[in-house]
Amino acid sequence: MNTCKITLFSLLKSAVTLSIFAQGISAPKYSNEFLSIGVGARALAMGGSQTAVANDVTAAFWNPAGLLHIKKPFQASLMHAEYFGGVANYDYAGIAAQLDESGAVAFSAIRMGIDNIPDTRLLVAPDGSVNYNNVGSFADASYAFLLSYARESSLLKGLKGGANLKIIHRTAGAFANAWGFGLDAGAQLQRGKWWFGLAGRDITSTFNVWNYNSESVFDIFSQTGNQIPTNAIELTLPRIVADVARQIPLSDNLGAVLTAGFTFTTDGKRNTLLRTNFISADMQAGMEWHYKQTFFLRAGVGNFQRLQNFDKSYYMQMQPSFGLGFRILNFQIDYALANALRSDAVLYSHVFSLRGDFEKTKTDKQKNKKTKRTIKR
Repeated sequence: MNTCKITLFSLLKSAVTLSIFAQGISAPKYSNEFLSIGVGARALAMGGSQTAVANDVTAAFWNPAGLLHIKKPFQASLMHAEYFGGVANYDYAGIAAQLDESGAVAFSAIRMGIDNIPDTRLLVAPDGSVNYNNVGSFADASYAFLLSYARESSLLKGLKGGANLKIIHRTAGAFANAWGFGLDAGAQLQRGKWWFGLAGRDITSTFNVWNYNSESVFDIFSQTGNQIPTNAIELTLPRIVADVARQIPLSDNLGAVLTAGFTFTTDGKRNTLLRTNFISADMQAGMEWHYKQTFFLRAGVGNFQRLQNFDKSYYMQMQPSFGLGFRILNFQIDYALANALRSDAVLYSHVFSLRGDFEKTKTDKQKNKKTKRTIKR
C-alpha cells in the first residue's frame, strides 16, 4: 500500500471533518481550498498575480472580465499538474467563445483528486484473520464547473466586467459527497500602459451541502469512539483579489509586464503577511518577458507564510515560481515550475498547459454574412 496516500488522506479527512461532522452550518478556514491553486501554467509561473493581466480562456477563473481580450472566435485550454510527489492529480479544461465585439462566454472544468486510496475496512475479518484480497480502493476528488459571461461597459471606456456561476462537487468514495453553488465577479480597467484588476470570489458565499453515508463507517467509528457524522452545510466565505500591472515596451520585438497585488480573505486569521481576526491578506507578484509575443519567460512569488522555529523565533517563507512559454501558429505551450527553491519538505511541481485559438468554419462565416444582409435589408 502507498503510505503517502494513506497519510495524505488522513490529513484531508481530518480537515473535512471539521465541517462535515458539525451540526448545522459552518464556515471553516480553507473551504474549497483546491480552487486556490489556480489554472494555466502562465498564471502559476507568475505567482498567481493574474487579476489585472488575465487575457485568455483561463481568465474565466482569475477574472472573467479578461475573457474580452480573446481575439479569436474560439479559444480552448488544457492543463495537467501533479502535487505531493504525484499523489494528487490536478486537471483543468476550458473553452471560451466570442458573442460579439463586446461580449464573451466560457465554460471551465477543474478536478483535483487522489485516486486509488486503499479501503481497508474489510482487511481484518471477524475471526481476526487478515485477507489482503478484501482491500479495495476509492478516490477523494473535488470538482468545480464555471459558467462565465463577460461584457464591456458602455459607460466607461476601457472598463470590462464579468461573472461566474460556480458549481462544486466533492466526493470521498462512497462515504461522503457534496454539492455547492456560488458566484464570482470581476472587473478590469485599462489606462494606457497601466492595467487594474479586481475580482470577488464566492461573493455570495459558496454553499456546500454535505451528505454523509454513515452506515458505511458506523461499525468502525463506533469501535474507535469516533463521532458518527451527520449531514451539514459548509460555507466558503468571500475573498477579494486586487492587482495592478504595467506594460513595459523594451524595443520593437521585446516587452515585459510587471504585476502585483493582494488577496484578502474573510474567514478569520490566517498565517499570512496581514493577519487580523476578521480579514487576512497575502501578496502575489509576477513578471513576464516576451520576444515578438512568441517566446515568453516568467517568474513570480506568492504564498507568504510566517513560520516558527523550534526556538520560538519567527521567519517569513514565500513560494517562488518560474516558467516559459512558446507560441507557434494558433497554439501556445506553457510550462511552470511551482514550489521551486523551497527549503522545507514541500515537493516542487511541474505544470503544463496547452492553449489553442480557433477560427469559425466556412459554414459559420456564410451564415453570419447572410444574417448581416438580412439586417441591412
